Amino acid sequence: MTVTTAIVIGGGIAGPVTALALRRAGISATVHEAYPGTTDGVGGTLALAPNGLAALRAVDADRAVAAIATPIHRTVLAIGRRRIPLPGLEGVPPLHVVHRNDLHRVLHERAAAEGVVVEHGRRLVDVRETESGITARFADGGTATADVLIGADGVRSTVRTLIDPDDPGPRFTGLLGFEAVARHEVDVEPGTMTFTFGRRGYYLYWPEPGGGTRWGVNLPQERPMSLAEARAVPPADWMRTLRAAHADDEPGRDLMLTSDPDELQVVGSLHIMPSVRRWHRGRMVLVGDAAHAPSNSSGQGASLAIESAVQVARCLRDLPDARSAFTAYERLRRERVERIAARAGRINQAKAPGRVARALMPLLMPLLVKTAMKPEKTLGPEQRYVIDWDAPVTAGPTGR
Repeated sequence: MTVTTAIVIGGGIAGPVTALALRRAGISATVHEAYPGTTDGVGGTLALAPNGLAALRAVDADRAVAAIATPIHRTVLAIGRRRIPLPGLEGVPPLHVVHRNDLHRVLHERAAAEGVVVEHGRRLVDVRETESGITARFADGGTATADVLIGADGVRSTVRTLIDPDDPGPRFTGLLGFEAVARHEVDVEPGTMTFTFGRRGYYLYWPEPGGGTRWGVNLPQERPMSLAEARAVPPADWMRTLRAAHADDEPGRDLMLTSDPDELQVVGSLHIMPSVRRWHRGRMVLVGDAAHAPSNSSGQGASLAIESAVQVARCLRDLPDARSAFTAYERLRRERVERIAARAGRINQAKAPGRVARALMPLLMPLLVKTAMKPEKTLGPEQRYVIDWDAPVTAGPTGR
């Protein structure tokens, strides 16, 4: 069965990229998004690693995304009063930070320019597979039929549950995310991102091109909160909590004191996906956060989602049926994404330490610094990765 049509569930990051890549592969795809429109204020700033931008080249979206992003040319690790410049990778483009809303907008504009249809208000509730195709049924009573269905519907994926009803779902990292822009100007060069382990929490910051300093906080929290629940708390209350947590930190104290509580972006509970047992079944397959969502500590969540969107399209382009394509796709992706997730998990232990870990922090930090000073070993395999779109995918034991 040659795949010529696809249903893509989810219109975030992986969804439109998947549809664009499928179109390049000669496969017609329609994106079905549960929300009535593109995101509006949901999520904060995210990082696109060099490998993520490289993957966007396959769908001719890299330049449009880079144009709305802020390049980060230098990174610094701050522990107490220590400031440790971190070496970068030679010959690798910089990290780019971009607001999730802006990234969504650009990807949807690229999809529309290529003739990809995005249908909003289409929440998937069930599927029916036959020998000739798969039909998606939506909450509004509508249906759609195609050769395959691709779940790009995030950590709380409906498609993942349909593939494996016993899947345990996402796991809370013990952190809540917040973001804002302070009026306080930090004394660092433009394009410098500082990762800071404060006395009671982790935060990062960088100078905004238009003035001020953008900062993000990972606040340790015992229980997860839904985004609606977190946003129901008055911003002024959250800001008091953040200011108290970072009252002894420099420049964290000044960053939060000079930030307007009404402009505080509540990102909400941060989740990761444990290793997903089944990435595909029959005519269904997962991409992006639905299959692999490393913690934000990885700096790779969006980039890995884009990579997987491109790879699944290559596999469907080159292999004769959905089963062989999805098997090759998982083989190409699983080891890479799980290795990156494991690295990020180790960093999370330092960002949300328990009582024992806090006591051991003086011993843990030198190890963290030692690891950070070897970027070629730790980050090289992640950031130098480039998908060769034109290379054929084989059904062999390792793919290509």
